[in-house]
Amino acid sequence: MALKKELLDILACPKCKGHIHLNPTEDGLICETCRLVYEIRDDIPIMLINEAKPLTS
Repeated sequence: MALKKELLDILACPKCKGHIHLNPTEDGLICETCRLVYEIRDDIPIMLINEAKPLTS
């Protein structure tokens, strides 16, 4: 089950409070401003700054 649009609409990057969006494989949320990817595990976004991974082009 993918994240619902309503949830994606209210989620924000915990670091900069900016917009985030799903990556193409739908297993992470991307913040373009911070260049971070927040992993989605078992349909739960892990919105912890210290667990985010750097965004690779």
